[in-house]
Amino acid sequence: MFGFFRKKIKREIVVNAESLEVRVGVLENGKLEEFQIEHPTEGRIVGSIYKGRIQNLEHDLQAAFVDIGLKKNAFLHYWDMIPDDVQDEDEDEGNNPRRKRKMPWRKRFSNQQIEKKFPVGSEVIVQVTKGQIGTKGPRVTTSLSIPGRYLVLMPGSSLKGVSRKIGDTRERQRLRKVLNSLSIQNDVGLIVRTASSGARSKSLVRDARSLLSTWEETQKAIIEKSAPACVYQEPDLVERVVRDWLTEDVDRVSVDSKEEFEKLRLMASKISRSSRSKINLYQGDAPIFDQFNVEGQLDEAFRRSVALSCGGVIVFDETEAMVAIDVNTGRHKGQGSQEDAILEVNTEAVAEVARQLRLRNIGGLLVIDLIDMKSKKHRNIVFREMRNALKRDRARTNVLPISDLGIMEMTRQRVEESILSSNYTDCPYCRGSGKVKSTLGMSVDIQRRIAEVMRKRRKSEGPMDLQISVHPAVLERLRSEDEQFLIDLETKFAGRLSFKSDPGKHMEYFSINNAVTGEVLCSSREK
Repeated sequence: MFGFFRKKIKREIVVNAESLEVRVGVLENGKLEEFQIEHPTEGRIVGSIYKGRIQNLEHDLQAAFVDIGLKKNAFLHYWDMIPDDVQDEDEDEGNNPRRKRKMPWRKRFSNQQIEKKFPVGSEVIVQVTKGQIGTKGPRVTTSLSIPGRYLVLMPGSSLKGVSRKIGDTRERQRLRKVLNSLSIQNDVGLIVRTASSGARSKSLVRDARSLLSTWEETQKAIIEKSAPACVYQEPDLVERVVRDWLTEDVDRVSVDSKEEFEKLRLMASKISRSSRSKINLYQGDAPIFDQFNVEGQLDEAFRRSVALSCGGVIVFDETEAMVAIDVNTGRHKGQGSQEDAILEVNTEAVAEVARQLRLRNIGGLLVIDLIDMKSKKHRNIVFREMRNALKRDRARTNVLPISDLGIMEMTRQRVEESILSSNYTDCPYCRGSGKVKSTLGMSVDIQRRIAEVMRKRRKSEGPMDLQISVHPAVLERLRSEDEQFLIDLETKFAGRLSFKSDPGKHMEYFSINNAVTGEVLCSSREK
């Protein structure tokens, strides 16, 4: 009854292209909900198609390594080398629609058959599904797909389907009729994307022609280019803004680059006049991300600790294998019972976690340590809240119910490195550990090493004078609190110790030298 008075969500896209990188933020009523960043000089490989050459087959890993012209060979799993038959039912949209395997590939193809069909040195056409992450090379597949504005073209497939995200039955039937009316060869599949809902038939036909033209150009490049080579380049971030993000619910797109503004308007005009009118050139004095308060929200979003409006706190710890997320009550003081207060914090926390995963582009295995809830009903409420919050995520996710220990486990599709990994490097001082030894710990280590050196020298050459070089902070500890221990060492081994501070050295560095000859007798690993 009161739905008519419900506040409309104002959705805006802000494009910052006047720098060495392109950044795009999606705002809903001024709150940052989506964020992507791309460095034009590095190029985008995810979604690009390559003509590669098989370097070697690893039967133990059930995978081939393919040279596609990058520093690291691409990883091609055997089941991605020989695609299985696809479903003839509706499929999810995306670069790589899910495929139904009638039986495991290994029951149909032996290692010998793989070697015969894909011998080392043979050429293969692959598409990158996951970029290089850490020390791992990119992952590729032979199942190709080229997304457009309204459709996804899949060479080598006979699939014709409509995205499951389009729920209206009549609209699905209409789109299926349009799909069936398209003159497409049998060896090319098509999926109708969510953006097609409400689109005119002419728009879908035009998009299909454009995709077929792109595929023809790709086929020509496959014939003409020698492996390894890129035969289809995935569009840059600015172009993908129009292709993937400029939907009917977007009110405005603001861009600060004249060149990119013209490019966006040209692309949007191919969709509709209303889409073209949404593109605006920002000409303000302040940086565009500052004007729309995106910069401030990014600073808060990428901190290790994120404060919740209810007073709670969530803490992110990202490792190579997984991401651990801890939820704390912080300053929250509920007015009801303790259980209700915990429910309130956990409910807000999972919604914020879902948002943070999109902003930070975190993927892989995630473990969320929620505040313990005794009530199973409350655990189910929080679980449903998390599932609802993840529905808007473009990446595939899978979340499990909350365990009795208050742990929520989930996975999120990881296509590229997270924003943190791609924009930050390990601290050169602590080597990424985030910690250094305390002065007490260093003092203990140094005294132990001094004793070892003096003990060996006493047996072979008699007592000697030693000079120890340390960081000034460690030297202060040795002088102020551990002086007596050092005097006892001199007495015990009949030697003499002198110390020198070196502010240019690492906190964990020390060197024990022969004070007469200068010979290094013992030292820590150079930091």
